[in-house]
Amino acid sequence: MITIVDYGLGNIKAFQHIYNQLNLDCVVARDTDTLRNASKIILPGVGSFDFAMLSLNKSGMRETLDELVLTKNIPILGICVGMQMLSNSSEEGSLDGLGYVDGSVKRFSREQLADYPLPHMGWNVVEQEGGKDHLFNNIPNTERFYFLHSYYFDCAHELQKIASAEYGVKFTCGVRNNNIYGIQFHPEKSHAAGINLLANFGSM
Repeated sequence: MITIVDYGLGNIKAFQHIYNQLNLDCVVARDTDTLRNASKIILPGVGSFDFAMLSLNKSGMRETLDELVLTKNIPILGICVGMQMLSNSSEEGSLDGLGYVDGSVKRFSREQLADYPLPHMGWNVVEQEGGKDHLFNNIPNTERFYFLHSYYFDCAHELQKIASAEYGVKFTCGVRNNNIYGIQFHPEKSHAAGINLLANFGSM
């Protein structure tokens, strides 16, 4: 069962709509009883890092999420701030991240971006890294996806980087640590390419 974690943030209905179109069973988890039945987990997120972490921790689902991902190896896909939450920490706040993928979240600096505005908003080419990951099956390399962010994931291990993009500077926009995936862009807003990516995750 594809389970979307609803802790108060993210485009929940958009993910539901896509999976319904794909005829893939999905549910929204707002409590631990629902979450425990997950065979795949979507962790969406929008807004600030600390607010997202605080909301997840207050939801009562954090302990169950850790158990499913770290002990039972249930696949998880963190999206946008959901990806950033997989990290150890973020320059945007003071709370600890989930620590599922070794790395930290950093703000784009003015030196990096030159004349590029923040937030990074709009369509951007995504380059697949380190060979073809199942997440990108049937998606051409250098396909375009939709972004909206001012912070990026600084992954500690090169082998865990599965996608990158350029916005004034090259940055990691996709990571994988075994069953744990994160993407900075929004597949639910990325038309056919995003639908294909969500279908690939659902078929794992």
